[in-house]
Amino acid sequence: MRVDQIERLKALSEGLADVVLNEANPKNWPGNGKTMADLTREERGDRHWSKKNAAATMTLLVKVISITGHIQGGTLPKDSTEDDLDKVQAQAEREAVALLERAQAGVHVH
Repeated sequence: MRVDQIERLKALSEGLADVVLNEANPKNWPGNGKTMADLTREERGDRHWSKKNAAATMTLLVKVISITGHIQGGTLPKDSTEDDLDKVQAQAEREAVALLERAQAGVHVH
């Protein structure tokens, strides 16, 4: 990757972090404040979609951070192959899922 691409990815990660903070906040989900029994069918579906969307955005953020971190940290050469990046991406996806699960369980996430 070129240096300008790495810098653009870093800037992208800042914007994605803002989106993740908004999308992953349960106060922003449909039916906020209602018990599950009080949610309408539409609210349940929209709430489920909101969670999935937040998880996807979190995964994207973690991928971007992971890739730029690996390149800058020297764990990936600047001329990495697509296969190298795929491996980093798979690891980032696993980390993102674990992070989101902890966040949804109410565990403090660093």
